[in-house]
Amino acid sequence: MKFSRKANAQWKGPGKDGKGTLTTESTVLDASQYSFKTRFENGIGTNPEELIAAAHSGCFTMQLSFLLDEKGFTEKDLATEAKVTFEDGSITNIHLELIATINGIDKTTFEETANKAKEICPISKLLNTKITLSSTLK
Repeated sequence: MKFSRKANAQWKGPGKDGKGTLTTESTVLDASQYSFKTRFENGIGTNPEELIAAAHSGCFTMQLSFLLDEKGFTEKDLATEAKVTFEDGSITNIHLELIATINGIDKTTFEETANKAKEICPISKLLNTKITLSSTLK
C-alpha cells in the first residue's frame, strides 16, 4: 500500500511576533492558528509538538490494535497519551503512556505486543528521538 497525505503552513510576520495557520488535506485542521505563544508559552492554537504527540499516539495505538487482532485479541479498549519533550531546540523524548483493557490477554503477551507496536509504528520509525513506553493492563 502506498499513499501520500499533505498539509500546509502559512506564516506572516517575524518569528516571535508573527502568526501562522495550519491546514490539513482533510480539513480537520482548517487554518488552525499557531504562533510563538502557542508553541513556547500559553496561547490559543496548536503547535508542532502537540501535533507530533497526536500523530504518534494515534499511530502507536492503531498499530497495537492491528498486532492484537493478529493474536486474536479483538475485544479491547486502548488509550494512549504521548508526551513530547522539547528541550534546547530539540525534541529529546517522547513518552507513550498506554492504558488498556483487553479480554483474555496475559501481562507478558500484552507488554511484548505493546513494545513491538512502539518499535514498528511508522511514526516511531520516523522520529529521531528517545521513545519510552509505560503500559497498564486493566
